[in-house]
Amino acid sequence: MASIICRGKLCGPFLLTIIVLGVIWCSCLNGYAAIKPEPTIPQPVPVYTYKVVNTFPHDREAYTQGLAFDNGILYEGTGGYGSSSIRKVDLASGRVLQEYKLPARYFGEGITLYKDTIIQLTWKSNTGFVYDRNSLNLLREFSYPTEGWGITYDGNSIVMSDGTSDLYFLDPKNFNTTGYIEVRDKHSPLNMINELEYINGKIFANVWGTENIVIIEPGDGSVTGWIDLSGLLDTGYYNNPVDVLNGIAYDAKTDRMYVTGKLWPLLFEINPAAKER
Repeated sequence: MASIICRGKLCGPFLLTIIVLGVIWCSCLNGYAAIKPEPTIPQPVPVYTYKVVNTFPHDREAYTQGLAFDNGILYEGTGGYGSSSIRKVDLASGRVLQEYKLPARYFGEGITLYKDTIIQLTWKSNTGFVYDRNSLNLLREFSYPTEGWGITYDGNSIVMSDGTSDLYFLDPKNFNTTGYIEVRDKHSPLNMINELEYINGKIFANVWGTENIVIIEPGDGSVTGWIDLSGLLDTGYYNNPVDVLNGIAYDAKTDRMYVTGKLWPLLFEINPAAKER
């Protein structure tokens, strides 16, 4: 320790001041240590099951990539090179009311409704399409730098997935990217985000290759819940080819949620339900 060499009459008061300040400083440190908050323990993300409310027929040749619902009409986008389409479907019967087929070079992906139009993505062509909602006439094309997977409209922006953990926000007027979020389940990025639907302030998304729908907070990308749809399609239907769960539509007027899958013979109206403990 260094020595304090006093010269003049101020040494005593100066030394006393140093000692008092040191005591106060130590007391403050001890007090801080005593009231230091405990680390926050992350709360578990809820996992829901489901209740089937209604079942409807679905075209089992439809490779479903996107669903939307409005004013009693189900809108569906299908995929596959040479078999991609945008269509209007009668919910009760599953009958295709109107259809526009994409050129064979495009693999159709997710769809969403925006005002009086339908917006559809394609997989690897970096090209999206805008259709008139009534006639299904093609109005315009737009481009994006990533793959196209799922798409929805949150009331302000178009939200788009590309199969990674990222979601992009686009201006619906010119499709310029205005921002993005990374979807994270706890602290880990969640990849394979596919078909999207905006429901009551949250983004619901199919996770490709699983029987799960994830619920996402659009402000920061955090996962706030899961819906486990295991067993939704009875295995008896697996005698004919079926593919993964894909397709979420929401009727905001009646608060009804519809889901289906690629090549599924049925479309389901479901309610998420708490899992029994």
